[in-house]
Amino acid sequence: MVDEDVLEEPFAEDRIHRVLVAELGEPVADAFRRARRLQERLDIQRHPDEGLRERKRRVTRQRISDVATILFGTRGFDNVKVSTIAEIVGVSEKTVYNYFPTKESMVLDWADEAVDSLAQAIRARRKDESLIDAVVRAMKEDMERFDEIPDELVGFLPRFLALVNSTPSLRAAWLELYDRIVTVAAEALAESAEVDPRDPEPMVAARALGGLSGVALAARVRYIEQGLRGTQLREAVFADLDRAARLLETGLWSFNLLTHGRRTRQQILDAAKAAEEARAQVVKALRQARAAWREVRDARREAGR
Repeated sequence: MVDEDVLEEPFAEDRIHRVLVAELGEPVADAFRRARRLQERLDIQRHPDEGLRERKRRVTRQRISDVATILFGTRGFDNVKVSTIAEIVGVSEKTVYNYFPTKESMVLDWADEAVDSLAQAIRARRKDESLIDAVVRAMKEDMERFDEIPDELVGFLPRFLALVNSTPSLRAAWLELYDRIVTVAAEALAESAEVDPRDPEPMVAARALGGLSGVALAARVRYIEQGLRGTQLREAVFADLDRAARLLETGLWSFNLLTHGRRTRQQILDAAKAAEEARAQVVKALRQARAAWREVRDARREAGR
């Protein structure tokens, strides 16, 4: 049985807020509190039929993850004990482990949701919708929630990613999460195409689709560090995501044929040939664009003399 005594303690939120003030300063701690209230409203909308018990467990889990992530980011992953997190949240150490089997899973608390979201986007895509369009659409819908995050918290994302990259165990957990995403995506793709998930087509398509999330994250961190916020940040991230999606579209086009009932060997070979021709056209276009850019650059230099 999961211990949920934190939810019976009326001062839990105030105690957590005081810790955040000490770790981050009052402006950021206040922004964090506003963001959590917003997230709670969104979660209630997502789970309209959620019972009181389920809600209590969800809130407790989120509190543990929030406190852990903040402390890891400010003090260092290896310098924070699970017992410290439990004391701040107001639960026993055993309760923390009931929700999170490892310290790493406290940071990647959204892992299951990310895996399920990608699989659902693949399985629920419209018949006239490509794989890329379905996944990108789902990713954009999910990322729109970042628009409501206070600016004081947006800058915490680069620190979070730096924490992951600088901590070997977190880095390993991050790579394991990517492998989970690829495995689930390959299974969903194979199911829709009625092929073996171990076949090369669903395997490489799954890795390509999973890589889009990495593109979006890297873009978000880069543009945050450049000072973009709000709508400008979202549009810049979406633009990078669209660029990556366009590049993948020609490569995954042949796999789309599999999901529309065209599964003869000759058709697959024809599709592969067509995809290669399309790739060659893309390469040719890129070379032409590069040559044109060089001409413009040389002309500007000549005019500046």
